[in-house]
Amino acid sequence: MARVLRDGLRALLSEHYEVVGVSDEWNDIGFVISSNYRVTVLRRLDEGPATPSQIAGEWDVAITHVSRALNELRDRDLVELLVPENRRKGRVYGITEKGERIWEQIEAQNLVE
Repeated sequence: MARVLRDGLRALLSEHYEVVGVSDEWNDIGFVISSNYRVTVLRRLDEGPATPSQIAGEWDVAITHVSRALNELRDRDLVELLVPENRRKGRVYGITEKGERIWEQIEAQNLVE
């Protein structure tokens, strides 16, 4: 009897944690798609690492918007700084594995143009 209860509890917990994980993922997706700048930055970094000025120049957006989007995406572990933190010029950013998963979902669901 105890084994049956334990197995049932494990099943319930695994379903709960799976749902929580999916919910967290959708929170991140909603966060990204609610800003054209975050979408632009994540889309660009999905192609490969870049500096803020490269992103701004390629997508014709102000560097201040790109920098803000990068910081917001970093806070959610969707992008990462690939050079030392104390470096002020030539700061190269890349997409994280989590960022790749989120971007794949955004594209698969056709959530952005």
